[in-house]
Amino acid sequence: MSQCTAPVRGHIRGGGADCPVHGGRYGGYGRSVYSPPPAYTPPPPRRHPSYASRLSGGSGGGSSSRARRASVSYSVIEYQTLNPMREQVVQFAQNDTKADTRDLFLCHAWDDRQGSALELNNLLMGLEVSVWFSEMDVPLGTSLIRKIDKGLASSRAGIVLVTPALFESLNSDGIAAQELSALLATDRVIPIVHGTTFEELRRVSPLLAARSGLTTSNYASLEEVAAKIADTVLLD
Repeated sequence: MSQCTAPVRGHIRGGGADCPVHGGRYGGYGRSVYSPPPAYTPPPPRRHPSYASRLSGGSGGGSSSRARRASVSYSVIEYQTLNPMREQVVQFAQNDTKADTRDLFLCHAWDDRQGSALELNNLLMGLEVSVWFSEMDVPLGTSLIRKIDKGLASSRAGIVLVTPALFESLNSDGIAAQELSALLATDRVIPIVHGTTFEELRRVSPLLAARSGLTTSNYASLEEVAAKIADTVLLD
């Protein structure tokens, strides 16, 4: 016959929920015996209180983009990757007084500016993310380095589009290498590995590879990655 654990262990943990005799009679648990909790399913990084109520409101592209972000699911590893970024974004926003702040700075190789970098930029903008993207934000005749410096300073977070072209740029100490150095000095950067692997990245930039990130290899499209990034950096 089961025996009460109170004389030996007390009824401290869970208000007696782990006692085979009195489990459920303390603290309103409502269980007669202890059973382990269900498997943990992490919530998405965004936790804005008005978000769910806004999914059915509004019209046009805004409502559609929110619905697409709401349909995103996360693995435990992805949640552990993106939630710290979300916390940094919120903290940055609370201390930010600039009117021209962007949600995201997109670091990419020059050779990707008309390919995968442009595609990712367009996907993010379609999800209502304001992106600093050199192709759109550096007019002809202006200083690229100075514009990049301002873009970095006025962006809540940064992503690095990691491609074979980026490896070539980093090895040649191109503009992308300077952008990456500035991003790595913050806690608001996530690598997006596309068309290559983290193993290859580790050979070129161990510091960037040490950051948790997302990848499009095997299971996720660039569109899915964009939705998860948007869900992380948007404040409303």
